[in-house]
Amino acid sequence: MKLLVFGQTGQVAQELVRLAPGALYLGRATADLADPAACAAAIRAHRPEAVINAAAWTAVDRAEAEEAAARVVNADAPGAMAQACADLDIPFVQISTDYVFDGSGHTPWRPGDAPAPLNAYGRTKLAGEQAVRVAGGRQVILRTSWVFSAHGANFVKTMLRLGASRDHLRIVADQIGGPTPADAIAGACLHLARALRDGAPGGTHHFAGTPVTSWAGFARETFALAGRTVTVEDIPAADYPTPARRPLNSCLDCSALTAEFGITPPDWRAALARVVAEVKGE
Repeated sequence: MKLLVFGQTGQVAQELVRLAPGALYLGRATADLADPAACAAAIRAHRPEAVINAAAWTAVDRAEAEEAAARVVNADAPGAMAQACADLDIPFVQISTDYVFDGSGHTPWRPGDAPAPLNAYGRTKLAGEQAVRVAGGRQVILRTSWVFSAHGANFVKTMLRLGASRDHLRIVADQIGGPTPADAIAGACLHLARALRDGAPGGTHHFAGTPVTSWAGFARETFALAGRTVTVEDIPAADYPTPARRPLNSCLDCSALTAEFGITPPDWRAALARVVAEVKGE
């Protein structure tokens, strides 16, 4: 399959390079998402069999002060990509986020539940979803949560860095969700791109790791696998204020994705063991 991927340095993009080394990967130098027209032009120039957008503005707190810039990257650019794909009848996979929801309640969010983002990042990602849907064509929007890998900046790498010099950390325990390995997201995106190419219906789906945990629980498992003796003190999110509000309930119901595409939620604990081993080996 002739595949075009937007993104080169992000967590999912780097895992896609491992899984699909023959794909064309466009980074900021060749297709800057701050220039949506250039992204659309790249699709028209290369005429791939499928497109995956693995690039985004992911600086959640900075988006509070720079929402207009984040909106161009997270909404206008995916909309332009989706329109170019629709015009050429090319399958398009867009990665979105649990942050489109307000995090209320305790029930896992289903794809059809009403979004209500709490922060600028969530608003821009939701606007991207809406722009992709308006474009039409063959497309899947894949919402995911708590992405981690051995690459880039993420919670696991932060914990390993802090745990190397501290024996006690205070970690939020009332935000719950499913940590999701970036390599599993990459695999799911490839599966969806091929399925769309072969005529499968698109839509909006959820994909997250299992079982559900808290950030504090995620940290404890990380330290255990790394062989670090670090005491994790549970604290409420209110004790760790950030510019952007985070949803307390980020649990995603992935059953529709499994039923329609046979893609099952990954066990994040097994993936975490691989990631910790890779980071420690670097």
